[in-house]
Amino acid sequence: MRLKIGLLTVGLLVGGVASAEVCTTQSQMTGAEREALVAAARGLAGKVQAGDVNGLRAATAAEYAKDFGGIGEVVNGTAAHVKGGSLKVEQVYLLDGTELKRAADGSVPDAQFFCSLNKTQAEADFIISGLAPGRYGFAMVDVPDGAAPWRLSFLLRQDQGQWVMAGFYPKPLLAAGHDGLWYWTQARLMKAQKEHWNAWLYYQQAESLLRPANFIQSTHLEKLKAEETAAAPPALSEGVSAESPLVVKGPDGVEYRFTGLGVDDSLGNDKVDVTAHLKVEQMGDAATARKHNSDAMTALLAAYPELRKPFHGVWMIAEAPGQSAFATEEAMSQIH
Repeated sequence: MRLKIGLLTVGLLVGGVASAEVCTTQSQMTGAEREALVAAARGLAGKVQAGDVNGLRAATAAEYAKDFGGIGEVVNGTAAHVKGGSLKVEQVYLLDGTELKRAADGSVPDAQFFCSLNKTQAEADFIISGLAPGRYGFAMVDVPDGAAPWRLSFLLRQDQGQWVMAGFYPKPLLAAGHDGLWYWTQARLMKAQKEHWNAWLYYQQAESLLRPANFIQSTHLEKLKAEETAAAPPALSEGVSAESPLVVKGPDGVEYRFTGLGVDDSLGNDKVDVTAHLKVEQMGDAATARKHNSDAMTALLAAYPELRKPFHGVWMIAEAPGQSAFATEEAMSQIH
C-alpha cells in the first residue's frame, strides 16, 4: 500500500511553526541562481530515475546520508514509476535561512518562509521544523510521461557552494486516472448532493495529489482544506482518531471503533479505495482477523451506504496494541 512509501519519504525534514525567513520565487531569482537550482534538481531526479541510490547518497547532505536505508527503499520504489520519462523542472524556490539562530541548548528553531506568487496575494508557504541555519532551495520535477505521471520534489541545501539533497518527496500526480483538481471538483459536487462522506474523502484525495510535501501550505491548499473541513459529516465533528474513534455498530450488534479514514490507490483500479483503521484488543489468528475485518467493512457500509458508489472497495487495517497491523482489501461487490 502507498502508506508504506509515504511514511518512508518523510525521512528527512517535517513541518513546524516559526518566524518568517526569506523566500525568493523563480521569477525573482537571478538567472544564475535559477539555473543552479534547476541543474541540481534535474541531476538528483536523474539519479532517482536510474535507481542510483549510491549516487544520490553521495549528493546528499552528510548528516542525512549517514542513515540512508529508508530513502534508498523509496528511491528503488519510485524508479520503476519514472524510468524512461522526461524530466521537467516545474518550480524552484530559494529559501534563505542563514539568519536562523540556534538556541542556547544547541537546538535549532522552526523556520517559516512566505513566498508571494507573481506579486499577487497568493502564497506558497514552507514551514520546516528543525532547520539548521543555511541557504536552502525547493524544487519540483515532473515526470509526465513515465509509467504514470509523477512528481519528484527535493529540499536542497547549499554546502560549500554546491546544492545537495536535504529531503526527497516523490508522489504520483494521478489516482485512478484523475488529477487533484478533478477530485476537488467532484468533492464539491458530492457536497452539493449531500454526500458528505464521499465529499470529505475526495477532498482528502485532492489534497494528497496537490500538496508537494507535508511542510508546504498555499493559498489554494488552505481553501481546499477549509472546504474539506466544512464538508465533514456530523459524525466527525470532533475528528476521528485513537482518542476520538468513530464508533459504528454492526448488524450483529458488535461495535467497531475506527481511528482513521482515508483513501488509497495502491491497487491501480479504476476507482480509489476507502481505507479504515480499526482498533482491536486482540488480533487472533489470520482467519479470525480476516473475518473481523470483513465484518467491520460490512458495518461501515451499512452505516454509510453512499460510500459504495464512488469507491472501488475498502482497505481495513486492524491495529492491536503490541501486534503487527493486519490489512485486508475487498471490492464493494464482495462486501455484504
